[in-house]
Amino acid sequence: MQIAPEVSFHNIEGSDAAEAMIRDHIGRLEDIYDRIMTCRVRVDQRNQNSSGTIPPVVRIEISLPGHKDIVVAHEPGHLQKKFQAPDLRNAINEAFRIAERRLSKYKDGLVDHEAEGTHEAANEFLGQVADMPAGKDFGFLMTKEGGTLYFHRNSILSGDFDSLRRGDEVTYVEETGDTGPIASKVRVKTVR
Repeated sequence: MQIAPEVSFHNIEGSDAAEAMIRDHIGRLEDIYDRIMTCRVRVDQRNQNSSGTIPPVVRIEISLPGHKDIVVAHEPGHLQKKFQAPDLRNAINEAFRIAERRLSKYKDGLVDHEAEGTHEAANEFLGQVADMPAGKDFGFLMTKEGGTLYFHRNSILSGDFDSLRRGDEVTYVEETGDTGPIASKVRVKTVR
C-alpha cells in the first residue's frame, strides 16, 4: 500500500485482537490486488440496546488508482439476519468478505478487459463478400471453409457498406447472433 492503512473505533472500545484481525484482513486484500493505494476501516457502534445485541457497523474504504473507492458498510440488520447473535468478530469478517468479493470482481474486470484486446485479434478471420442484396442493409460473407455468414450494415468498422461488391475481401469476427453465427466487426481489405 502506498499509504498506511487506517483503523479507527468509534463508540466502541477497540482491542488489540480486533485490530490484529482487521490488519490480517487488510493483508488479504493486498494479496488479492497489490495496487491498493490505502484502506480505511472504521468500526462504529451506532446504536445499542439493553441486551447488547446490536452489532457495530464496519465501514471499509479501499482506494484504488484510477477508480472510485470501493466502499463497504452494512447496517446492523444485515448481520442480525445472517447470524443468530452477531458480534464484533462477525461484523469484521462479514464486511471484509464483501470487500474481498468486490475487490476480486474489480480485478477480474481489469483482467477480462485486457484479455479482450488479444482475444478479438486472435479470432479475426479473412473472408469475402458473397452476396449483397440490392436495397438491403445486410449482406453475406463467404468464410474460408466455404460457408456463409450474415452481416449487417452496422457491423462495418472500416470501409463503406454501400460500395461493397461481391468478391471484396474483408476481415471479420464470428459471433453468435439471435439466429446463429454472424459476422461482426467487419473491415474491408480491398475494394474493386
